[in-house]
Amino acid sequence: MSADTVTQPTPTSAPATELREAMMALARQLRRHRPDNGLTLSQLELLGDVSRAGVTTPAEIAGRLQVRVQSLTDSINELEARGLLSRRPDAADRRRQLVELTPAGLDLLLRDRAQRDAWLSEMMRDHLSELEFNLLMLTAPVLRKLADAEHRAQSVP
Repeated sequence: MSADTVTQPTPTSAPATELREAMMALARQLRRHRPDNGLTLSQLELLGDVSRAGVTTPAEIAGRLQVRVQSLTDSINELEARGLLSRRPDAADRRRQLVELTPAGLDLLLRDRAQRDAWLSEMMRDHLSELEFNLLMLTAPVLRKLADAEHRAQSVP
């Protein structure tokens, strides 16, 4: 296959392609409507992960984000220097570092999410019919189920 050959979706993959492309287009728009807080998307992803996980370790973060611990070091250092994350030794194992969100980090995330939620709410209100809105709300738990399926499958003994 040459570099300029594009693989066309098969009839069985077409629904997945359509859904992926629609979700990616929406994700791009959501990224465009983030407040400019001077953080990279990777740093925001790291903050979001720590927000969801609570007190955690760099190794656990790396596992969830599917990156190497070493690749998180600069981001953790930067976020700590900005007062958005804090680090402390684990009392049970002094070799391990525990990472957690600071109040300033939580505030930044809440403002970031609120701005994107406001944009999305406005778009839904202004561009969707009542039926389209209701259908979209029915799909939200289904999309969450898909997003969490791999994690749930790995945690089943």
